[in-house]
Amino acid sequence: MAIGVSTTTGTTHTGPQKTDIRAMSIATMLFFMWGFLTCLNDILIPHLKSIFELNYAQAMLVQFCFFSSYFIFAVPSGKLVEWRGYKGTMVIGLLVMAVGAFLFLPASAAASFGLFLSALIILAAGITSLQVAANPYVAHLGPPETGAARLNLSQAFNSLGTAVAPIFGGALILSTTQVTPDKLKSFSAAALQAYRAEQASSVRLPYVGIGLTLVLLAIALAMVKLPPMDFTRDIRPGELDASASGDSIWKHPILLAAAVGIFVYVGAEVSIGSFLVNYFGLPDIGALPEQAAAKYVSVYWTGAMIGRFIGSGLLTKLRTSLVLGSAAVAAFLLVVISILTHGHTAMWSILAVGLFNSVMFPSIFTVGLTGLGQLTSKGSSLMVAAIVGGALIPLAEGHLADAIGVQHAFVIPAVCYIYIALFGYIGGRKAEREVEAGAA
Repeated sequence: MAIGVSTTTGTTHTGPQKTDIRAMSIATMLFFMWGFLTCLNDILIPHLKSIFELNYAQAMLVQFCFFSSYFIFAVPSGKLVEWRGYKGTMVIGLLVMAVGAFLFLPASAAASFGLFLSALIILAAGITSLQVAANPYVAHLGPPETGAARLNLSQAFNSLGTAVAPIFGGALILSTTQVTPDKLKSFSAAALQAYRAEQASSVRLPYVGIGLTLVLLAIALAMVKLPPMDFTRDIRPGELDASASGDSIWKHPILLAAAVGIFVYVGAEVSIGSFLVNYFGLPDIGALPEQAAAKYVSVYWTGAMIGRFIGSGLLTKLRTSLVLGSAAVAAFLLVVISILTHGHTAMWSILAVGLFNSVMFPSIFTVGLTGLGQLTSKGSSLMVAAIVGGALIPLAEGHLADAIGVQHAFVIPAVCYIYIALFGYIGGRKAEREVEAGAA
């Protein structure tokens, strides 16, 4: 059985008895968009690495800046939910994302790595607002006992965005012809800047189109009437101190363990995705050019999409603890196989990790929200802040890759999956027992 997400606010309210399909459909569109934009970073990283002659650690600043925004803006986003509500926060998040997308125009014109990073920070700030609002919104759009299944279904469409993005980005962003590093050294300062501006121009059309799409989505969402969500009405969702009742998120060990789980899960998933293009270009792995390697990145994220559709069904029949723990063990073994082998075996084993990543985020997130009641939005803000793992863990892997190579640096996500397996089997089962005790 799936873990239910408590929607209580100190009363006997138990949440909707049926899922609101219209509201679920609109929220799912937002999951698609932020998945699409997040995964485009996997294409931007090798592109900017080549343009600006970066090492792996420097290239990982893309993910560092992007995912640091989650930590910086998670608490303000929680306060925004209090001020404008869940729907208003999602509309504002879309508009902020659009501003970030449009800032790719001056960044590409100036051929400035710093401006690219600034645009990504703003883009991620908008995505953070969507995450804080949309994850608990979807979890509470129907019966509590199917909360994990609903969130898995929405995350499946998030994964559809991540599956499409590498193909889209590979065709448009990696389509330019790049010169070799040796030839770059012969360029004068003016010629080098002109070359960088020409290479960077390939991001303009994709991100202008994305910005316009985000504006249209914000307008459409603002015009649609969605059901109100009352489960956080009497709290201040951005505050991470004690509530008026004396309760606090710091008194919920399952939530705290789940936040660590989100930290290491996002870090592991992003680390693997960020290095795939360069990994598949290694002579003893795939020797693939960047544009061809980008298509395989899509396979990684497609596996996550397929797994989430499967997981949405499994979590209505099996315990979340079993599904989450088993998926983490499988991911760990696949990463180890990729580290120890070469060629197609190394390629396809690392790609298969995406399938098992699929159920981790929604399952960890739902377990973390178990029994929070009035602290639900505070717990959501904390777990969204923990997405900062996507900033720190890839950066650490970048430094390790510069020291020992990309392949062996995958030991970092392998260790992350060990923690997730332990959290699934131990923390997940404890949460299930609490739900069962509350229902008795």
